Amino acid sequence: MTRVGVDPASIEVLFLTHFHGDHTLGLPPFVLHRIFVDKPRTLTIVGPEGVQDRLEKLFEVSWGIDWKPVMQPRFKARYVNARPRGQAAGYRYETVKLDHGSAGSNGYRIHVDGKVLAYSGDTEPTAPLERLVDGADVAIVEATGPGDVFSHMSWEAAEALKKRHPKTRFVFNHLYSGTVAGAAKDLQVVEI
Repeated sequence: MTRVGVDPASIEVLFLTHFHGDHTLGLPPFVLHRIFVDKPRTLTIVGPEGVQDRLEKLFEVSWGIDWKPVMQPRFKARYVNARPRGQAAGYRYETVKLDHGSAGSNGYRIHVDGKVLAYSGDTEPTAPLERLVDGADVAIVEATGPGDVFSHMSWEAAEALKKRHPKTRFVFNHLYSGTVAGAAKDLQVVEI
């Protein structure tokens, strides 16, 4: 976060789309920062059903016996199971259940200063994704890589989605960074 100028202490609410490791394993160092660097204040974490239990288990695995007696009392968190419509830290949101693997993934439409930000996390290019981005001002959507990408969205599907929603500004993430010709580099902006 500091590499791109985001102060971790300024974050009031975190929207978690699903529990896969590439979407949750960055949380332990973030929580560590909140505990030892920031002044204690509440972080709201909105996520799929069972978010509190799943994250508490992750934090216990991360710090073992020190989590509950030492660190947990200093970590001010409010866990919220995402509802179809809700409010968190003053932001209205809507949840759209997306297709991704066996459990799916939550997409969120977050209302900020009269604008709508759509965020997909991981998803296949199916009808729920269309509902998520429809009419959004900005959509942050995954576009994993070229060709047939199992349980994710390809660059080609991302390009087609962008064409179907020309008034929405798209930012694509979760980009494959392997050895495929044209693959993205770390923090590189790629025009699709």
